[in-house]
Amino acid sequence: MTTMQKKILIADDNENIRDALTYLLEDEGYELFLAKDGKDTIRMVREHHPDVLFLDIMMPEINGYDVCKTIKEDPALKQTHIIILTAKGQVAEQERGKEAGADEYIVKPFSPMDILSKIKTILGNR
Repeated sequence: MTTMQKKILIADDNENIRDALTYLLEDEGYELFLAKDGKDTIRMVREHHPDVLFLDIMMPEINGYDVCKTIKEDPALKQTHIIILTAKGQVAEQERGKEAGADEYIVKPFSPMDILSKIKTILGNR
């Protein structure tokens, strides 16, 4: 399977973050989808079944923790690998993310090389 077949959803209300991740991942050949709020994120996960979801915590409509929990509780969607990508780096926030079902937790600002490495590790195993 080539990377062209791998789908990544970027869910963040910050346009700069969406743009940065799009720029970074587009060149790698992934099929990208973008969401600006929690409600749209859930709809897009159900519609596109991404392999990986980059998920911000502080989003309009539904926060990232609730989005994560909703996805992980759905048998048809729970295989989605969720990476929380947020400015909230406190240990309590990271624990809350794990409790919601997140597979990974990355604190902003992030290193582009770390993002690429993590994606290749995750998708290399799928």
